[in-house]
Amino acid sequence: MEECGEVSHKEATGNVCTAENAECQMSEATGEVSSRVSNHGNVSKPPVGAEARRSRLTLFNKVMEKSLTKFIDDASFHRFANTFHPLYKKKPQVMESIHKQFIEDLQRTIQEDISRLIEEGQLQCKLDELDKMESDAKKNTDPAWRPSGVPEQDLCSFVMPYYQKQEAYLRLELKKIQAENAALAQRVQAGREGIAQTEQRIATAVDEWKASVGEYQRPASSPQLIFDV
Repeated sequence: MEECGEVSHKEATGNVCTAENAECQMSEATGEVSSRVSNHGNVSKPPVGAEARRSRLTLFNKVMEKSLTKFIDDASFHRFANTFHPLYKKKPQVMESIHKQFIEDLQRTIQEDISRLIEEGQLQCKLDELDKMESDAKKNTDPAWRPSGVPEQDLCSFVMPYYQKQEAYLRLELKKIQAENAALAQRVQAGREGIAQTEQRIATAVDEWKASVGEYQRPASSPQLIFDV
């Protein structure tokens, strides 16, 4: 009896999933038909210019939402019950509540991660920059670069501008270093000249001091006294 109940439950679950998939397919088909009618008919005309272009962030959110929905659908209760079949066999209602809480927590966590990714990665600014690059590329009438078929020439044409910029930067830095070295050399030369002048003044002062000390140390000439005994 239990096996029959399990089989009937699986069949019911499969019927529900099939009905849901059929509903989704019908809704998608209806959406496609309505979009075609709106495109070809005179009832609603799409806007022209920048308004016709869908926001990249909106498109990203739709893609993430669709992927999340598909991921959540794959984590169905039928698969969850088959994974934990002994527990489901004992308490099916408890397993249903656990699966429901699991799906809610999983969906909330994934949505929070996606929101954090958009915020930390500054996705809106990056997508705006991509739109700007696209508009600038449309305005540029110069012919785009195409490979010539010779890898050496293509590599040189791609690498040489980079090396030329690096060479110009190194030359500028070399001129700065040479100017700094020249200024330092002048300062060193001025310091050496100052030291030489100081040494000369010190030597002159020492010579004068030695001459004055020599005069004071010279013995005074006094008459010799002779005593007769």
